[in-house]
Amino acid sequence: MLLLLGLCLGLSLCVGSQEEAQSWGHSSEQDGLRVPRQVRLLQRLKTKPLMTEFSVKSTIISRYAFTTVSCRMLNRASEDQDIEFQMQIPAAAFITNFTMLIGDKVYQGEITEREKKSGDRVKEKRNKTTEENGEKGTEIFRASAVIPSKDKAAFFLSYEELLQRRLGKYEHSISVRPQQLSGRLSVDVNILESAGIASLEVLPLHNSRQRGSGRGEDDSGPPPSTVINQNETFANIIFKPTVVQQARIAQNGILGDFIIRYDVNREQSIGDIQVLNGYFVHYFAPKDLPPLPKNVVFVLDSSASMVGTKLRQDIGFSLAVQNWVPKGYLDISCVTLQTKDALFTILHDLRPQDRFSIIGFSNRIKVWKDHLISVTPDSIRDGKVYIHHMSPTGGTDINGALQRAIRLLNKYVAHSGIGDRSVSLIVFLTDGKPTVGETHTLKILNNTREAARGQVCIFTIGIGNDVDFRLLEKLSLENCGLTRRVHEEEDAGSQLIGFYDEIRTPLLSDIRIDYPPSSVVQATKTLFPNYFNGSEIIIAGKLVDRKLDHLHVEVTASNSKKFIILKTDVPVRPQKAGKDVTGSPRPGGDGEGDTNHIERLWSYLTTKELLSSWLQSDDEPEKERLRQRAQALAVSYRFLTPFTSMKLRGPVPRMDGLEEAHGMSAAMGPEPVVQSVRGAGTQPVDGDPHFVVDFPLSRLTVCFNIDGQPGDILRLVSDHRDSGVTVNGELIGAPAPPNGHKKQRTYLRTITILINKPERSYLEITPSRVILDGGDRLVLPCNQSVVVGSWGLEVSVSANANVTVTIQGSIAFVILIHLYKKPAPFQRHHLGFYIANSEGLSSNCHGLLGQFLNQDARLTEDPAGPSQNLTHPLLLQVGEGPEAVLTVKGHQVPVVWKQRKIYNGEEQIDCWFARNNAAKLIDGEYKDYLASHPFDTGMTLGRGMSREL
Repeated sequence: MLLLLGLCLGLSLCVGSQEEAQSWGHSSEQDGLRVPRQVRLLQRLKTKPLMTEFSVKSTIISRYAFTTVSCRMLNRASEDQDIEFQMQIPAAAFITNFTMLIGDKVYQGEITEREKKSGDRVKEKRNKTTEENGEKGTEIFRASAVIPSKDKAAFFLSYEELLQRRLGKYEHSISVRPQQLSGRLSVDVNILESAGIASLEVLPLHNSRQRGSGRGEDDSGPPPSTVINQNETFANIIFKPTVVQQARIAQNGILGDFIIRYDVNREQSIGDIQVLNGYFVHYFAPKDLPPLPKNVVFVLDSSASMVGTKLRQDIGFSLAVQNWVPKGYLDISCVTLQTKDALFTILHDLRPQDRFSIIGFSNRIKVWKDHLISVTPDSIRDGKVYIHHMSPTGGTDINGALQRAIRLLNKYVAHSGIGDRSVSLIVFLTDGKPTVGETHTLKILNNTREAARGQVCIFTIGIGNDVDFRLLEKLSLENCGLTRRVHEEEDAGSQLIGFYDEIRTPLLSDIRIDYPPSSVVQATKTLFPNYFNGSEIIIAGKLVDRKLDHLHVEVTASNSKKFIILKTDVPVRPQKAGKDVTGSPRPGGDGEGDTNHIERLWSYLTTKELLSSWLQSDDEPEKERLRQRAQALAVSYRFLTPFTSMKLRGPVPRMDGLEEAHGMSAAMGPEPVVQSVRGAGTQPVDGDPHFVVDFPLSRLTVCFNIDGQPGDILRLVSDHRDSGVTVNGELIGAPAPPNGHKKQRTYLRTITILINKPERSYLEITPSRVILDGGDRLVLPCNQSVVVGSWGLEVSVSANANVTVTIQGSIAFVILIHLYKKPAPFQRHHLGFYIANSEGLSSNCHGLLGQFLNQDARLTEDPAGPSQNLTHPLLLQVGEGPEAVLTVKGHQVPVVWKQRKIYNGEEQIDCWFARNNAAKLIDGEYKDYLASHPFDTGMTLGRGMSREL
């Protein structure tokens, strides 16, 4: 069990970057450092601007998402520094705004037309923004700037996207990769669906490709610190991890993707139509229909170019298939064995009414059967054997393979008479680089389009980091299909199964949705070749008459049994337009008042369709007309597209409220269902050590103070006998604040970490330096970022922010550095201590914090106290709440509910407070935890008395 254990002594507002440690080499001499001669270390010293805040606010209204990212940086160095802000955004999203605040100067982004001959990127003095390819399904936006010495900077990025329904869910993914631990990090998502929210889930953080990223505290469920409030039509999700929770997930600050999935209620078979200020959107997602038969050809690349990571084999595969594979056949196929296993799963999923065949291709086209065959146990077995025997050889004839597959499908449809009552598909798996036969991309696309004639949909999967993804994307785009990219590092098998699941159940084909021309103009696409179960068709347009009471809708399509027609008059219930949900003024498409989410959804869909048509067109005059239309619409609605560019205007003087005008006030939706009970008037807590213990099983947070004496050395963690780790903390004193009830204050000045396994070493950490002694002595300044390591010990210093100590990969401590710019007489630079990872500590671990590692607690109400639901502290009132009794380790501990400001008043902790130096909460009394000297590894029973554990 992992517990959040901490000593809270005022968290600094910003935390410096943590750079990922790689292989260790010989260190070099640095001024002011005593560099070891024998221990092999790698030092990387950099003074980087510190991140004070990374926050994302996102509002989803009827599947349309508005997202604003805010990032604040501080340059503590004595010279100007370069800083880069970067953010992964969904590939389907349009950036709509970007603003930089550098000191008191504002650089405002402006979307303008991009000149055809210009491939320029934005440059404003030394400040610039760029966009480039990111991970699968994402783009990376980057902006660089120069921050003057001792000054601040802020970046605000806004983007919009229409969420697509896949496998019955909408997915909203937010990249949380600030590249360093952040003093204040939050993700705030609001969802408003007038049809009603049918299901909602928050997934664990997903970060499959980033090196140096760790795991979350749990392998299922929402990430730690996630709070969800929900009613029938509205949901609010807040993710606000502390620095320690961030460090548990990834010490380099790369946490991953925060993913929300949900679906909405559906009642009408013809779909849901919403209207706002003359614009409408129609969501069509029928269910409970019999599936259409599939005619599917699997086209699998078996060329030599698929050798490498794609061909790795594991023992588990041969065990999984030994019951049907003939002895002696263990050939390596065209893709990973995980992918082969996925293809076997897909073959088993075919329905009896489906027909299928398999083509392997390299420089030769190898057809399993020259016709489509029925789905039977024998045919599925034979197909699996055929796939298993594929071996990599030769070049890659993409054109020939596609032509052969299309001929197979066309031949079957022509002779079977099934026609409109079936769906013809090609599942095409390749690394996407033609080397044999027709290799010209344009000719391959033309040949495929002419052969398919809109009757065959091609679904492509590109495997590998060097895939020609643009070719695969065009093949699918021009032939009513979809495309996915699978990197070699990822689980190709699960990716392939997930992709196939989206198309495994076609319900309708040849869908046409009509509205009266006298009522609707400028509608988006209304013809669709197929509808797959779990997806959704979306049409948007303008109403001719804003006062229309009913909208006539006709849907015609084919299903497995007949040609169907749906007709109805849908009541139009206009919604009231609220404030601009994007938080910034935008020109309305019709020139009236505020814009609205349905108008922006229409402009988003229309722009996407124009870009798609431009990409598919081969007629130059037509391409130019499409380019001009897409460009004009994108400029009007401030979408960053291939035909628009963003230029930074400025600098201009900063004005009050400017942050709110440029993205800080992203759409918040309606008022939250549950009101916040966090108070704004609580005074910051500082001074004597404030310990926080989190018990995750019971969801209880307990806090206590230790009123020690200057010079006291507190035993924080004592596990010398088992894991060989001991942590001691020395206190320093200061006068009490004026009018305070105490005579003095104490702060944690020095943390000593003693390590006895596998090699003896120790660390001494103060707000100004880190001393690492593992046979040779190394002194690291705390005002520079550095990563060092040896013998399973890694020390990472983030300049003037924190020190992370990792031992054997299973124990991690985070020491926070608290510096005052102008300390008062009663303030001292000091440290805060947290246990970020306790897996390597034994069940015998003790100490002020260590004793709680393997414990849980439960709460019972004091009979004399008020009647409250004590397991849900958020329902309590602001300030000091009722008293209760905490049961932990068999002790009955009186506690009181408190809300306390810590971390220099920047973060609030809601906790059950144990008074009187944690009497009855800790074993013994606090004096039993006093060590005789900083290097004492015994469990102290009293001052000056200790015994070895």
